Amino acid sequence: MSSQTAWPVAVIVICMVCTILERSLPFLIFRGKELPEAVVYLGRVLPMAIMTTLIFYCMREIRFTDAAACLPQLIAAAVTALLHLWKGNTMVSIAGGTLCCMLLTQLVF
Repeated sequence: MSSQTAWPVAVIVICMVCTILERSLPFLIFRGKELPEAVVYLGRVLPMAIMTTLIFYCMREIRFTDAAACLPQLIAAAVTALLHLWKGNTMVSIAGGTLCCMLLTQLVF
Protein backbone atom coordinates (compact mmCIF):
# COMPACT_ATOMS: atom_id res chain seq x y z
CA MET A 1 0.00 0.00 0.00
CA SER A 2 1.45 3.35 -0.99
CA SER A 3 1.69 6.26 1.40
CA GLN A 4 -0.99 8.10 -0.59
CA THR A 5 -3.57 5.42 0.21
CA ALA A 6 -2.24 4.47 3.65
CA TRP A 7 -2.98 7.88 5.21
CA PRO A 8 -6.72 7.97 4.39
CA VAL A 9 -7.11 4.34 5.42
CA ALA A 10 -5.40 5.08 8.76
CA VAL A 11 -7.66 8.07 9.35
CA ILE A 12 -10.77 6.00 8.59
CA VAL A 13 -9.64 3.19 10.91
CA ILE A 14 -8.90 5.64 13.74
CA CYS A 15 -12.30 7.32 13.28
CA MET A 16 -13.97 3.91 13.25
CA VAL A 17 -12.26 2.80 16.47
CA CYS A 18 -13.08 6.10 18.20
CA THR A 19 -16.74 5.85 17.15
CA ILE A 20 -17.02 2.27 18.37
CA LEU A 21 -15.41 3.17 21.70
CA GLU A 22 -17.58 6.27 22.08
CA ARG A 23 -20.75 4.26 21.55
CA SER A 24 -19.82 1.17 23.57
CA LEU A 25 -18.07 2.67 26.61
CA PRO A 26 -21.26 3.85 28.35
CA PHE A 27 -22.67 0.33 28.12
CA LEU A 28 -19.45 -1.11 29.53
CA ILE A 29 -19.20 1.48 32.31
CA PHE A 30 -22.83 1.20 33.46
CA ARG A 31 -23.30 -2.53 32.82
CA GLY A 32 -25.46 -4.01 35.56
CA LYS A 33 -25.67 -0.70 37.43
CA GLU A 34 -28.44 1.83 37.77
CA LEU A 35 -27.82 4.91 35.65
CA PRO A 36 -26.87 8.04 37.57
CA GLU A 37 -29.60 10.68 37.72
CA ALA A 38 -27.46 13.12 35.72
CA VAL A 39 -27.16 10.65 32.82
CA VAL A 40 -30.92 10.02 32.83
CA TYR A 41 -31.56 13.79 32.85
CA LEU A 42 -29.14 14.37 29.95
CA GLY A 43 -30.77 11.56 28.00
CA ARG A 44 -34.11 13.32 28.42
CA VAL A 45 -33.11 16.91 27.57
CA LEU A 46 -30.18 16.67 25.14
CA PRO A 47 -32.07 15.38 22.08
CA MET A 48 -34.44 18.37 22.13
CA ALA A 49 -31.59 20.81 22.86
CA ILE A 50 -29.56 19.41 19.97
CA MET A 51 -32.51 19.59 17.57
CA THR A 52 -33.25 23.19 18.63
CA THR A 53 -29.62 24.13 18.07
CA LEU A 54 -29.68 22.51 14.62
CA ILE A 55 -32.87 24.40 13.70
CA PHE A 56 -31.32 27.74 14.59
CA TYR A 57 -28.10 26.79 12.79
CA CYS A 58 -29.92 25.78 9.61
CA MET A 59 -32.19 28.83 9.60
CA ARG A 60 -29.55 31.43 10.50
CA GLU A 61 -28.98 32.74 6.98
CA ILE A 62 -32.56 32.95 5.75
CA ARG A 63 -33.31 36.31 4.15
CA PHE A 64 -36.93 37.08 5.01
CA THR A 65 -36.95 39.97 2.52
CA ASP A 66 -36.78 37.57 -0.44
CA ALA A 67 -39.74 35.16 -0.69
CA ALA A 68 -37.94 32.85 -3.11
CA ALA A 69 -35.10 32.53 -0.62
CA CYS A 70 -37.10 31.96 2.56
CA LEU A 71 -40.29 30.15 1.52
CA PRO A 72 -38.71 26.76 0.66
CA GLN A 73 -36.94 26.58 4.02
CA LEU A 74 -39.97 27.73 6.02
CA ILE A 75 -42.33 25.34 4.21
CA ALA A 76 -39.85 22.48 4.64
CA ALA A 77 -39.50 23.28 8.36
CA ALA A 78 -43.28 23.17 8.71
CA VAL A 79 -43.42 19.86 6.80
CA THR A 80 -40.70 18.46 9.07
CA ALA A 81 -42.61 19.50 12.20
CA LEU A 82 -45.91 18.12 10.89
CA LEU A 83 -44.31 14.83 9.86
CA HIS A 84 -42.75 14.49 13.29
CA LEU A 85 -46.05 15.20 15.04
CA TRP A 86 -47.82 12.73 12.75
CA LYS A 87 -45.29 9.86 12.63
CA GLY A 88 -43.06 10.55 15.65
CA ASN A 89 -40.08 9.23 13.69
CA THR A 90 -37.02 11.47 13.50
CA MET A 91 -35.62 9.89 10.35
CA VAL A 92 -38.94 10.21 8.48
CA SER A 93 -39.23 13.84 9.61
CA ILE A 94 -35.71 14.80 8.56
CA ALA A 95 -35.87 12.92 5.25
CA GLY A 96 -39.30 14.34 4.42
CA GLY A 97 -38.29 17.91 5.28
CA THR A 98 -35.07 17.63 3.30
CA LEU A 99 -36.85 16.17 0.29
CA CYS A 100 -39.51 18.90 0.49
CA CYS A 101 -36.88 21.66 0.65
CA MET A 102 -34.92 20.22 -2.27
CA LEU A 103 -38.01 19.80 -4.45
CA LEU A 104 -39.27 23.30 -3.67
CA THR A 105 -35.85 24.85 -4.26
CA GLN A 106 -35.18 22.98 -7.51
CA LEU A 107 -38.63 22.82 -9.09
CA VAL A 108 -40.82 25.60 -7.70
CA PHE A 109 -38.81 28.62 -6.55
